[in-house]
Amino acid sequence: MKRTLILFFLLPWFVFAQQNRMWIPSEAHTAYNNMVEQGAQFPFEALYSPDKPSFNDAIVWFNGGCTGEVISPQGLILTNHHCGYGAIQSHSTLEHNYVEDGFWAKSLDEELPNPGMYVTFVRKIIDVTDKILEGVTDEMEESARQKLINANIEKVKKEIPIEKWQDVRVKSFFYGNKFYAFVEETYKDIRLVGAPPSSIGKFGADTDNWMWPRHSGDFSLFRIYADKNNRPAEYSKDNVPYKPKAYLQVSDQGVQEGDLIIVYGFPGRTQQYLPSFRVEQITEKINPVRIRIRDISLGIMDKYMRSNDTIKLKYTSHYARISNYWKKWQGENLGIKRTHAIENKKHLEKDFLESLKDHRGTAEELRILEKLKQAFKELEEPELARAIFFETAYINNKWMQRGFAFTRFEQALVSGDEKTVQKALKDLSNQISFKNDDPRVEEELFVSMMDYLKHHLPSKYMDENLKNTDYKKLAKEIKENSILASQEKFEAFLKLPKEKMQETLKTDSGQTLARALIGVYYNKINPDYMQNNSEINKLMREYMRLLFKAYPRQNFVPDANSTLRVSFGEVKGYDPRDGVHYEPISTLDGMIEKYIPGDYEFDLPEELLAIYEKKDYGKYNVNGTVPVNFLGSAHTTGGNSGSPALNAKGQLVGLNFDRVWEGTMSDLYYDPSICRNIMVDLRFVLFVIEKIGKNQRLINEINSK
Repeated sequence: MKRTLILFFLLPWFVFAQQNRMWIPSEAHTAYNNMVEQGAQFPFEALYSPDKPSFNDAIVWFNGGCTGEVISPQGLILTNHHCGYGAIQSHSTLEHNYVEDGFWAKSLDEELPNPGMYVTFVRKIIDVTDKILEGVTDEMEESARQKLINANIEKVKKEIPIEKWQDVRVKSFFYGNKFYAFVEETYKDIRLVGAPPSSIGKFGADTDNWMWPRHSGDFSLFRIYADKNNRPAEYSKDNVPYKPKAYLQVSDQGVQEGDLIIVYGFPGRTQQYLPSFRVEQITEKINPVRIRIRDISLGIMDKYMRSNDTIKLKYTSHYARISNYWKKWQGENLGIKRTHAIENKKHLEKDFLESLKDHRGTAEELRILEKLKQAFKELEEPELARAIFFETAYINNKWMQRGFAFTRFEQALVSGDEKTVQKALKDLSNQISFKNDDPRVEEELFVSMMDYLKHHLPSKYMDENLKNTDYKKLAKEIKENSILASQEKFEAFLKLPKEKMQETLKTDSGQTLARALIGVYYNKINPDYMQNNSEINKLMREYMRLLFKAYPRQNFVPDANSTLRVSFGEVKGYDPRDGVHYEPISTLDGMIEKYIPGDYEFDLPEELLAIYEKKDYGKYNVNGTVPVNFLGSAHTTGGNSGSPALNAKGQLVGLNFDRVWEGTMSDLYYDPSICRNIMVDLRFVLFVIEKIGKNQRLINEINSK
C-alpha cells in the first residue's frame, strides 16, 4: 500500500505526465491522444506523416540553432528576431540601419540574400536501433563499441533510400539505447524579408530576459529560394521562391487561458533522467561557481558602462551574452529548490529500485545508482576545474580568448602547408575584432579572471608558473605590447612574413600565457574530465536500460538533442512565489508602461507610440489594447526559439521565444506548476507587419490559403 501511494503521488513527473515532454513526432501517439482529450481537432497524420504533407513539412531547423516555420505557399519563414539578428545586422549600414529602423521588403527583388544561412526540413523519421546495435555486446570496450556503432551508422545511411538532394542524419537517444535516422533536406538560399525595429524585436533586452511579464515582438521573416525544380540550390539570382509540401495556416483569433497549445521544433539539450545526486551537484557545486565568476565579470562591465555612454554602447551586446546564462543558472537553482526536485527524484529512485527488484533485477543491476553516485563524485573536481578554466580563461577574458585563436593559427604555421596557413590566416582575421574593446575594461577583466583562476583552480591542475605570476604587472605588459590587446599591433602582425609571425608569437607576453593555459587544459584538466565523463556515459546508458526494465509498460520520452520534437500544454499563468500570481497574457498597455525614451532596452518607435495614442489597432483590437505575449505550459528549451505554437485546429497562434526565470530548471526537471514557455502572440506579429511595417504584401501572402 505504501509503495502504491508513492507511485500515485510522486510519479507524475516520471510516469503520468510524460505528455508534457518533447516527443519524437513519429512516436507521439500517446501525446496525440492526450492532445485530443484537450480538444485537438486534427488527425495524427497532420502531426506527422512520412508520406503525406504534415506539420513536420512546415517546420525547419533554422541555421542550426533555432526553429522556423513556413507560413505561406511561397516559402515564407517566420522565426525569432534574435535568431535572424545576425543577418539583420550584417545588412545594416549607417545609411540603412535595419537594426534600429527595421526592414520590410516591398517585393521579391528587395529580399536580401544571406551567405552561409540554411534551413533544414525533416521528411522522415526511422527507428534504426536494431541495425545500429547489430553486433554490439555488453562485454565490448567502449572504444570498440563506438567504432562498431559508427560503422553501422555509415552502413545504415547508405541503405536508406533518399533523393539526390537529401541527407540522412542518425542520432543517439537514451544515452545510446536507441537510434533514429532522420531524412533531411537542406536549403541554402535564404533571404531576409522583414524584421521590426530592435526596439520592438528586442524590447526589454537583458532586464526582461527570462522574466514575465514580457512585451517583446521577437520575430523576423525570411524566405526559402530553390532552383527551377523546387530543389535545394546555392544562391543564384535565377532561384525562385520555394513551394513547400506544407505550410502553417495563421490564425488571428488569438488564445485564452486554458487553450491547448502545441509547440513544434528543434530543442537543443535536456537532461531529465539525471539522478538526484547529479542535479544536487549541478545546482549546489557547479552553477554557484559559474555564477560567482560572472558576478565579477558583469560587475566590472556594469561599473564602466554606467560611467561612460561610449563604453555602454560597446559592451551592451557582450554584457547580454554573459548575463544570459548567469541569469538562467540562478533561475535553475531557484526552480529546483522551489519544486523540491531533488527530494522528488530521491523518492523516484527508491521506487525504481523496488520496481527493478520486482522485475528480476540482479544484485549488480541494483547497484547502478551507487556506481553512478561514485562516478559523479569523481567527476566533480575536473568538472569544477573545467568550469573555472572556461569562465576565467575564455568566456570572460577576451585577451586569452584571442590567444586561443592565435594558438590554432600557430599550429597551422608549424605545419608549413601553404593552403592550411592561408585558411587559418583568413579564419584568424574573421575571428579577431577590437571594435567593441575598451582597454581599461579588458585590463580589469583580465586581472580579475586570472586572479580567480590562480586562487580557485584545484591545486592538482595548477601550473606553478601560473600560480606565481603577478597578473596586474602582466596585464600592463599585455595592454602595451601584445597583439592580443592592440588592433594596430594585430594589423601589423598580419603583414609580417610567416617566419616573423612565428617569432612574434613565441615572444608575445599574452600569447605565452595563452599557450601555458592551453597546456594546463589539454594536458591536465581535459584528460581527467573525458575519462570520468566516458564512464558516466556508460553508466547512464545502463541506467536507462534498467529504467526500461523496471517500467516495461512506460512510454519513455528521450531528452532533447537538436532533433525534431513536439510538446504541448495549455495557455496558463502561474504563481512564482507566495502571494504573487501572473496572468498568462501581456498587452500593448503593459509595453507602454515600461517605455523609457532613449533607453536601449525600453525605448519604442514613434510610429508605435502614435498608434497607441490614437488606439488605431484595427482588427487586432482586443478590449481596447493589443495582445503581445502569452504563457504556456509546454516543455521547451534552447533551440525552441522560433518554434510555432499551434492551437487545437493546428493553426499558428504564437511564436516561442523564451522561458520564465523560475522554470529554467526544466532542462533538468520539468514541473508543470512553474515551467512556462513564453510566446509572441501572432496577432501582435500581424499588427506590427501591417501597422509598423506598412507591408500589405506580406499580410496578403500570410493570409493566403
